[in-house]
Amino acid sequence: MTSGGLPPAIVAFGGGHGLFATLSAARRLSRDVTAVVTVADDGGSSGRLRAELGVIPPGDLRMALAALAADDPDVRDWTETIQHRFGGIGALAGHSVGNLIFAGLTEVLGDPVAALDELGRLLRINGRVLPMSPIALEIEADVQGLEADPRVSRCIRGQVAVATTPGKVRRVRLLPANPPACPDAVQAIGAADMVLLGPGSWFSSVIPHVLVPDLRDALIATAARKVLVLNLAPEPGETAGFSAERHLHILSQHAPELAVDFVVVDSGLVPQGRQREHLARAASQLRARVVYADVSEHGTHTHNAGKLASVLEHLPGDPDLGAVRSTPSETAVDAVSETPEERKSASWQ
Repeated sequence: MTSGGLPPAIVAFGGGHGLFATLSAARRLSRDVTAVVTVADDGGSSGRLRAELGVIPPGDLRMALAALAADDPDVRDWTETIQHRFGGIGALAGHSVGNLIFAGLTEVLGDPVAALDELGRLLRINGRVLPMSPIALEIEADVQGLEADPRVSRCIRGQVAVATTPGKVRRVRLLPANPPACPDAVQAIGAADMVLLGPGSWFSSVIPHVLVPDLRDALIATAARKVLVLNLAPEPGETAGFSAERHLHILSQHAPELAVDFVVVDSGLVPQGRQREHLARAASQLRARVVYADVSEHGTHTHNAGKLASVLEHLPGDPDLGAVRSTPSETAVDAVSETPEERKSASWQ
């Protein structure tokens, strides 16, 4: 709990399965969780509704709602229904029920945020699900390795194209450039006790949030503890062959003024020795401390919600952010080696 007896306010950024994992962990720590979701998807059901109706792509928003839905029997049926995808070969084939409901509510209410709040009431979520921008965005990337000369970059446009490219993504941009942020998302960042960024598709779900100017400025200014959760494995296409430290360098390149407090890394991802030294140096560019812990679901590349929640709850050090940031040399922490006293002092409970 926070000092005032209220649950900590947690804001989680991302999209897709990565954000679902983060939200599943965050809801174990607080009843005040806000998801800020990317709106650049152009594939599948989301892409079709975006093209046909002009709505922001609903798929990642729907998954975030499902992650925060109340775990009550009378709500569970609704959660399963909004996640249900139509089969067959007709016009509805491939569409998720929740995507269609969101599109309809947006037309009826005239506002995607109002539509999300209405769905949130239906699912009795604790917190909110918000788009990072009130308009649909496109991702554009500079990709090397697609031409005969490997040094030459080609411009690739579209989230699906970027996520599946066989080349090496060097940089991404949003179209339109400098898009507006969802005002409620900016407000949530300012009121947060903790902000979570990642895991997820690095170039299409994580980096886009720091390319929205008002979101980036709010992230830089917030007094919340900022935690970056690294992926458990490189993704084919976007980050194939990327080391853990490369992920941090990419974030620094896209948002050089952004500092974070902790980088959470699965202890099995980076071997002891030189690789951890390299990761510590990369983290120092973000003024962050690296926390190593077992956060994976055994035998998979999926984060375990319970393990991740425990790490987030017991982050080491003084909760005062100024003190954390004033000691950037303390860049490596083994989360499983904390004493009970340290865990108690860092806990919100």
